[in-house]
Amino acid sequence: MALEIERKFLVRDLSITDSLAGERLTQGYLSHDKNATVRVRTTGDTAWLTIKGKTVGATRSEFEYAIPLADAQQMLAELCGAGVIDKTRYRLPQGELCWEIDVFHGDNEGLIVAEIELPSEKTSFEKPAWLGEEVTGETRYYNSALSTKPYKSWP
Repeated sequence: MALEIERKFLVRDLSITDSLAGERLTQGYLSHDKNATVRVRTTGDTAWLTIKGKTVGATRSEFEYAIPLADAQQMLAELCGAGVIDKTRYRLPQGELCWEIDVFHGDNEGLIVAEIELPSEKTSFEKPAWLGEEVTGETRYYNSALSTKPYKSWP
């Protein structure tokens, strides 16, 4: 079984991305079930279908498959509704690990989140000074939740 072990933080200083090249991602959700989400994502001329299980701690099952770009674009247009996520992702290696910093656009403008995937929940890592509050496990920060209740609508 494929597992994703991920910790998520808000970002307090976006200048960390100044020297990094970002990639624009578009993603939408085909299913928002509490036990599994099904996501379609595109970047450039590449597309994936991803199924993620329920998060327990910082771990969940994850299955990802490359799909034809035209299929993904049709799914985004016809099956995902208005809650399509638009963001720019920056990757910042840290030793054997890598931070992924997502700068959201559209209805989620103003939200900046950093995630780090870990080999185990017990893996220690350095927390850079540009990190803010940890939001691991706070469901409103899940991309699937942001697609139905965007950041701009939060009180």
